[in-house]
Amino acid sequence: MSNSIFSINSKNTALTNHIGFNKSYIIRFSIIAALGGLLFGYDTAVISGAIPFIKVYFNLNENLLGWAVGCILIGCALGAIIAGKIAELKGRKFALGLCAILFAVTGIGAGLATTLAGFVFFRILGGVAVGIASVVSPLYITETSPSSLRGTLVSLYQLAVVTGILLAYVSNYALADIGESNWRWMFASQTFVALLFLLFLLTVPETPRWLIKKTRLSEGLSILKKTGGEQYAAKELSTIQHSFRENQHLKLFELFSAKYSPVLWVGILLAIFQQITGINAVIYYAPTIFSETGVGTSGSLYQTIGIGIVNVAFTFIAIAFVDKIGRKLFLLAGSFMMCISLIVIAFCFMYGYFNNYIILIFTLLYVASFCATLGAVVWVYIAEIFPNKIRGLAMSVATFALWFADFVVTYTFPIMIENFSTATTLFIYAFFCSITFFYVLFKIPETKGKSLEQIEAIVF
Repeated sequence: MSNSIFSINSKNTALTNHIGFNKSYIIRFSIIAALGGLLFGYDTAVISGAIPFIKVYFNLNENLLGWAVGCILIGCALGAIIAGKIAELKGRKFALGLCAILFAVTGIGAGLATTLAGFVFFRILGGVAVGIASVVSPLYITETSPSSLRGTLVSLYQLAVVTGILLAYVSNYALADIGESNWRWMFASQTFVALLFLLFLLTVPETPRWLIKKTRLSEGLSILKKTGGEQYAAKELSTIQHSFRENQHLKLFELFSAKYSPVLWVGILLAIFQQITGINAVIYYAPTIFSETGVGTSGSLYQTIGIGIVNVAFTFIAIAFVDKIGRKLFLLAGSFMMCISLIVIAFCFMYGYFNNYIILIFTLLYVASFCATLGAVVWVYIAEIFPNKIRGLAMSVATFALWFADFVVTYTFPIMIENFSTATTLFIYAFFCSITFFYVLFKIPETKGKSLEQIEAIVF
């Protein structure tokens, strides 16, 4: 797919971008759907502060520690695979409600675990919730947003994710000194937020595209009217119906047919690149990395809060500019800056230079670069690149690949540190950042300003 195939009629783009949308209506539902990302971020990052405590409690060696930390990602991959089917059969709203319930149950379960097997079970089950949320939250926002707002609104999902990560870091720091049960409260604390998410979901509608796909035309049309008025609703209803004109009972293997496989592989590879650049090794093991510089457990947890703050602050850059600058430039800039940052940190560890906060500064730059670019934009891209007919299933496959890559990175990180070194491990992640840069440069087309149906019509 070359960039040229994504050029479209400027008149159509102008019409799409200047219709008077009911922004308060759209943003309210997007924020609520994005809260699935907040729980996603909280559930995946809370382990960072618990690592030293569960390592002692369960008497874990490096292999078992990698399993205890990374097992959630097995659940994430499973959740991503079933998310598309659940979202297609029962609806996007139902799938998000299921996430909220699972988040609540698994937070308590992990907090009460007395054996490693029990702890792993609830972490994997929590991962299923994360996996479903990672597919359905951006899917919901994508299918309810007009093209001129879509990049910004889907970026709210990433903002929710990094806000959840920050909340987990703050919670870990606050609970670190409350006694030997501190790690239990770290996990159980997510239950309250999960129940709030469930209550908020009761106020949102189903997506119009899912309703129209299920031939519930009056309901879908009603939501489209509230979104952009009569003219917008009529136009969208027609184009959405047209995109569903073929048989809808798509099998998984059909995604890999000559028709769909090119766009599917774009989504899969972008999802993998987002993870093998090492971001979640840094997110999950940040206190461990910082402790190697001699700051101690409390100091490392405190510095980790800085990562959370940068996570949130720089996600606003993506929110503000992704629909103005476009997806491709963001991805290129991010992968380049992440590569440079990792190289500097790796050299610091190689030569034992831990002065002047250099490691902290470049770790924050690395995280900032990710959050402003790959962190938000990859979710935007894989949510919009697939056509209506395959979107739910294709997003499941791409997100499964993302979580599997995340598991490999997270599981192997402590093993690589032990068998190689911190410096060598970071050099490897820097190499993958460079691979990402060149893949985006030569293979990724721009999708800014195009409706989902316009993208579909041009690609296919």
